[in-house]
Amino acid sequence: MEIHPQLLADCLVLGNWGNDTLLLHRNASLPWFILVPETTAADFLDLASARRAELLERLSSLSRLLKHELGYCKVNLGAIGNVVPQMHLHVVGRQPGDACWPKPVWGNLPEGPTYTDAALDHLKEQLRSHCALDILPSFRTGGPRE
Repeated sequence: MEIHPQLLADCLVLGNWGNDTLLLHRNASLPWFILVPETTAADFLDLASARRAELLERLSSLSRLLKHELGYCKVNLGAIGNVVPQMHLHVVGRQPGDACWPKPVWGNLPEGPTYTDAALDHLKEQLRSHCALDILPSFRTGGPRE
């Protein structure tokens, strides 16, 4: 599966979750995961019910990680796809006082720090243990898959 170039420009590739790909927005101001399902469907609601259920379980796993392990009180879920036509699902940890609270992250997140290697290693370990995610061995902070 090819990932849209705009997603690769904005994100780090974390790994494969079955046939889907999990990305992390480069801005470390708040945790912003993007799940890219392997599908030709344009919209989430176009998927067959079994596939929607599988993806909802993955999104729920990310939500539990954000709330119970990372301490975020709110999780935003989005599947807009107006700029990037490839289906992708946003899962963003939010809390009062974050970089753009209470506004949505889209168009409101200021330039922020990038992830340190230590922070990424810790996050990858949490994803492995709580979401059974297959982290890419070639993952690096400098860019997408190598």
